[in-house]
Amino acid sequence: MESSQSNGETVLVESLSSLTVQDSSAATDPPQPLPPHLSHDPENNLKRSDPFQFGSRLLSQEDNVFEFNAWDHVETDDSYKEYAELQYAKQREAPVSDFDKGRFNSDPAKWWNNFYKNNTANFFKDRKWLQQEFPVLSKITKPDAGSITLLEVGAGAGNTAFPILKHNQNLNLKIHACDFSKKAVEVIRENEAYNSKNIQADVWDAASEELPPGLEEGSVDVVLMIFIFSALSPSQWKQAVQNIYRVLKPGGEVLFRDYGRGDLAQVRFKKGRYLEENFYIRGDGTRVYFFEKEELIKIWTGKETEDGGVGSTGFEVINLGVDRRLLVNRAKQLKMYRCWMQGRFRKQVKPVPG
Repeated sequence: MESSQSNGETVLVESLSSLTVQDSSAATDPPQPLPPHLSHDPENNLKRSDPFQFGSRLLSQEDNVFEFNAWDHVETDDSYKEYAELQYAKQREAPVSDFDKGRFNSDPAKWWNNFYKNNTANFFKDRKWLQQEFPVLSKITKPDAGSITLLEVGAGAGNTAFPILKHNQNLNLKIHACDFSKKAVEVIRENEAYNSKNIQADVWDAASEELPPGLEEGSVDVVLMIFIFSALSPSQWKQAVQNIYRVLKPGGEVLFRDYGRGDLAQVRFKKGRYLEENFYIRGDGTRVYFFEKEELIKIWTGKETEDGGVGSTGFEVINLGVDRRLLVNRAKQLKMYRCWMQGRFRKQVKPVPG
């Protein structure tokens, strides 16, 4: 469930304290050529690796910010933070009316159905970057991976499931592609690559009290949740996490990516779109929430921090990072900050004590 496209990865950057002074004899060594993604040579002015690796275009003090269209892992500057807070204040002063709150919250599936009716399958870009972001998706498609069940929650038009199947060599991989929208499921089933042997598409509300069709408790190896949790209201989070816990095998993983607080999409919302803090209605009637890292840790583990193993929900954080990107309009000399949350959560091997 996503009405905007995005990609990227979270990269850990070594601290300056890890750097050491080189021996003076190194000065006699021949200079090493710069890799393509660090080169400012006009003949290779891409500042990117080959093949492309997200997260490699890092902005330094010596760089001209308007030299390239995007930079990775850039913290927002003070002027943007101040502007964002002013925008949030304006949004709170002009929230969605009580009438519209009821209209949008009572039947969110209606708005997602309209979204997929108004946007054909060609509107959505395949998420080819996911296997780079989550290497486990490459492992489960290998010939010797064995029997694997992958559940994608919020499968949309199939732009995650079908790229995975395209490279799949595992005859025992089965993808359950579920979405809140009946129309989205129809789009998946009508795709020429749809084969019921390897993929099953069904309508499923992640916040309902039912498990996805065809799946039992403890039957799924990997759950993929890409820009779907943000479509749920805060009151639905607990039930959704419980459902994912129920359907996963002990030791199974959740691969997660969603919007972060301070993202340009949030800051741009005008009056009449604010539902509650960090929760909004888009122009097409679909809902979107913008998360903070500590908030996601508490939602998925019940704890305040990610340290200390499994929480009361039965999940532990394998990793969780904030992916920040600076987009640049070079013609207008504008800077635009994007922010996403990306991580992995694991179901504990032993059951939670009653």
